[in-house]
Amino acid sequence: IVLLPTYSIRVMPGLGWTSAIGSPSEVKRTLDADLLAALDEKGLRKTWMFPEDLAQSFKRNATYAADPYALAEEPLRSPALNVEQRLPEPLASQLRTLVALHEDARLILAPVELRFEPAGTGGRAVLRVVLVDPRLSRPTWIGEVTSDSAATFGPVISASLAAKLANIV
Repeated sequence: IVLLPTYSIRVMPGLGWTSAIGSPSEVKRTLDADLLAALDEKGLRKTWMFPEDLAQSFKRNATYAADPYALAEEPLRSPALNVEQRLPEPLASQLRTLVALHEDARLILAPVELRFEPAGTGGRAVLRVVLVDPRLSRPTWIGEVTSDSAATFGPVISASLAAKLANIV
């Protein structure tokens, strides 16, 4: 399975964490690192491909492959996306090429949106995840993973989210 880098971040209105969250790219990289650590703890490091592996592959094949940090993943964020629907271009071709470069890869797990929303006396993170079969150009599963609630934004939120996703896998 290939784990793509986290694609986007959204902070819902009414949550006072905007200044505490800081740089979206830094938050995405932190979640990617937490996901790697949580899945590694489950013993999946040797059988999965992670964003850092994809970035190295892209550098070796820059004229052929798409940058894993610049994929056209926006259609995966759509609430209308379902498992019967074929993926549009250029995303379908980008994902097929990605697995072609990693011959053992069969599925792609795409963390497409990290959303921070109010919960209790603070907030929580919700991660929209799509499992894609790139050979068929179709999603096979779409779901959301929710972190524990916290009074303030901090690293515990990302770690909680990563652990919960790892437990689903």
